[in-house]
Amino acid sequence: MSEKSAKRRDLAQILRSAERVVAFTGAGISTESGIPDFRSPGGVWSRMKPILFQDFVNSEDKRRESWARAFQGRAGWTGREPNAGHYALARLWESGRLTAVITQNVDNLHQHSGIPADRVIELHGNASYATCLACGLRHEIEDLRPAFEQRGELPACRHCTGIVKTATISFGQAMPEGPMRRAEEETLSCDLFLVLGSSLTVWPAAGFPIQARRAGARLVIVNRDPTDLDEHAHLVVYDEIGPTLSEVVPANFPG
Repeated sequence: MSEKSAKRRDLAQILRSAERVVAFTGAGISTESGIPDFRSPGGVWSRMKPILFQDFVNSEDKRRESWARAFQGRAGWTGREPNAGHYALARLWESGRLTAVITQNVDNLHQHSGIPADRVIELHGNASYATCLACGLRHEIEDLRPAFEQRGELPACRHCTGIVKTATISFGQAMPEGPMRRAEEETLSCDLFLVLGSSLTVWPAAGFPIQARRAGARLVIVNRDPTDLDEHAHLVVYDEIGPTLSEVVPANFPG
């Protein structure tokens, strides 16, 4: 048996024995859907400089640039379909073992794959809609497009006229308290913390695997490349997410 096959066999056994699985997903699960990651060569930030949150708030020009990017889809975070890895996690949810997905991604693909939205904890927000920074009202991006593209009007809240921004967390913007609190609660109550496609370099989110480990959960990391937390894991699988999860969570995965 090859090392890759042995690792997948071990992962399948760990999943079958788990009762409360929390999946922690990063860009690596979505690159297989054609979504670029952030930091690698050719990634989003190598192609365009991020706009800091304070610059967005304080500068009309920066808001205009940010919305031009959003309407043009330049980051490439929306308009894609879930891949085999997303669907395997959805099967794990259907089996009753997966309690939550904590994700660093903003692409909405976990929800599209069939996992209930209230079970997906988005640490960095969501690129598929917008929110008012003053009152929090949700705005659909396509509803904002005509005024911007036809009349050059910056999106403003239809309720309070406040500044509207895509619902992603920008550099310099505070991490969302609610999702961070929920992520910690799920982390501390799981018996298996499954990292999928994250380099585990972005803090404070990268602290959740260690929290789970210290609370007594098994820690498994599946990623193409080594991470700084590999030495703390019970199992590390250097592999592609989609093929790996498709094999270990097949259609007949036991409930």
